[in-house]
Amino acid sequence: MLDTKAELQKSGQQDKTYTLLGPDKKPYQSKIPGTYGGHRKTKVYGRMDCPSALRAIAKGGYVQNRVFFADEETAIAAGFRPCASCLREKYTEWKERQKLQNPNR
Repeated sequence: MLDTKAELQKSGQQDKTYTLLGPDKKPYQSKIPGTYGGHRKTKVYGRMDCPSALRAIAKGGYVQNRVFFADEETAIAAGFRPCASCLREKYTEWKERQKLQNPNR
């Protein structure tokens, strides 16, 4: 990830902007690309190299509902849950919390 203005300028990306989703679920423009991707309809976030997401994209799906986040905290604040494929441990923790919060489900 490119963190500083000097790194952005050196890479030639100083004019490029990325649309990210904020914790309020509203899109905003950023000079720095997101570190996590998500799916707007399923409310799942994961790594940018997630095998499940890449397979869905390759089949022509997913892209219309793709969103990006600056970091994991923002994805969680926006109401997204971890991906069961690429974030298995975090997904398992999330699932356990859900069971405790909703024991009848």
